[in-house]
Amino acid sequence: MIIQNVKGSMDYLPEEQIIRSKAINLLSKTFEEYGYLPVETTTLCYYDLLASKYAGGAEILKEVYKLNDQGERNLALRYDLTVPFSKIIAMNKGMNLPFRRYEIGKVFRDGPVKVGRNREFYQCDVDVCGIKGEYVEAELFAMSFTCYNSLGINSYIEWNNRKFLSGIILESGIKEELVSPVILSVDKLAKIGEAGVKKELEEYQISDESLEKLFKYFKIKLSDLEKTFESSNNELLKEGINEINNLNNYLLGLGLTDAIFTPYLARGLEIYTGTVWEVFDKDKNVTCAIGGGGRYDNIITNFINDGNSYPAVGMSFGLVPICEILKNKSIDTNKGLYDLYIIPFNKDAEITSLELANKLRAEGVKVIIEMNNKKIKKCFEWANKKNIPYVTVIGEDEIVNKVLSIKNMETGESVKYSFDSIRDFSIK
Repeated sequence: MIIQNVKGSMDYLPEEQIIRSKAINLLSKTFEEYGYLPVETTTLCYYDLLASKYAGGAEILKEVYKLNDQGERNLALRYDLTVPFSKIIAMNKGMNLPFRRYEIGKVFRDGPVKVGRNREFYQCDVDVCGIKGEYVEAELFAMSFTCYNSLGINSYIEWNNRKFLSGIILESGIKEELVSPVILSVDKLAKIGEAGVKKELEEYQISDESLEKLFKYFKIKLSDLEKTFESSNNELLKEGINEINNLNNYLLGLGLTDAIFTPYLARGLEIYTGTVWEVFDKDKNVTCAIGGGGRYDNIITNFINDGNSYPAVGMSFGLVPICEILKNKSIDTNKGLYDLYIIPFNKDAEITSLELANKLRAEGVKVIIEMNNKKIKKCFEWANKKNIPYVTVIGEDEIVNKVLSIKNMETGESVKYSFDSIRDFSIK
C-alpha cells in the first residue's frame, strides 16, 4: 500500500488552513454585508443534470468524474457551482426573485494538473438571479474591491462586454460562424500578443484587412466608442456599447477608477451574454486573475425552460491565488489561535485546570491546557513560539488559595484572579 494523495488533490495542514479560513471568513462577511445569503448544494449530482447542453458544454464533460451508486444510477461529482445554482432555482419554483446567494465548496475536474490547477479544489461563487441591467454589476464591482481590500490585496478590474466584442468582430468583416473561435483566441491577447493571436487564427483564413480592422478596434478608448461606430447598422454592437456606457456611468459615480475597460477581454466561455470582468493583483504577487465574473442571462432561462426569463450575473473569487498572496504576506498563522495556556504543575491540578478552562471558554476565551507534563521552561518556550498572549501555572498554592496568576507574555506582568472571579479575565 502506498500512502499518498490522489493526483490533483492535497491536504491542508493548520498553517495553510488557517490562511484559507481567514480568507473564507472575510469574504463571507463581505458577501453578507452586500445581501448575499449562504447556500450549500450537493456534491453528488445526476450525470444527466451536469451533461445538460445548457450546463458546461461538451468540453467540460471530458473532465467530469462519473460513478454509479448501488441502484446503478448514473451520478457524477459537480464540476462547478453554477449548475447547482441553476438546480436550486429550478427546484424551488415559489422562490422570490431576485435571489442572491454565495457558496464556497469543493468541485472536481478530471483535467490536467499544473501549478494553481488541481482536480479537487474549492470554488467561491457569488451570483444573483432575477436582475437585468448593469446596476447590479456595478454593485458587484464595488463588492469585489471591498472583498480584496479586506484581505489586504491591492486589486484592479479589467472589464468588457461580450455583445460589444462579438459586434466588433462582425464589424471587422469576419463571418458570424467564426465569432466563437475568434473570441477564444483574442481572449489570449494579453498573454501571447497580437502576433500570437493572428497565428492561432491562420486556419480560419480571415483576411488581413479584417484582422487589422479588428486589432485597431481593440485600441479604441471607451470615450470614443459611440463616435467610432455611430454610422454602423450593427444592432448587437450598438446594444453592447449602450451597456458599456450604462455600466461606466455607475462606475464613475462610485469613483471606481481601478475598473479598466479592456475591449478584447472575453473570459472564454460562451455562456456570457453581457458584461465580463477579471480581477488582478496590482502588486503582482501573482500574475493570474484572482477573480472574475460576468452576466449569463441564458443559462438558467434555458436550463429551466418554463417560458420565463431568469437573467443572472455573478463572479468567482480565486481562493488558490488569494491564499498564495496571503501566504507571501507572511501572515502569522499562530496569532489568535489560543488566548490562554494553562499549565497544571502536578496531578492534583489537572481537574482544576479543566474546570477553570471551561469557565473561561464559556466567556469566549480560547484556552489550551498542557497535557503532556512538559517542564515549565519548555512550556513557556512553546507559548512564545505559538504567540500565546497569556499563560498561567496551576500548582498546590493556587489550589489551596483559590487564586490564579495570569502572565501577559508580552509585558511580563501578572494579574491575580480568584477562582470565583476568573470570568472577569478578558483578552485586551
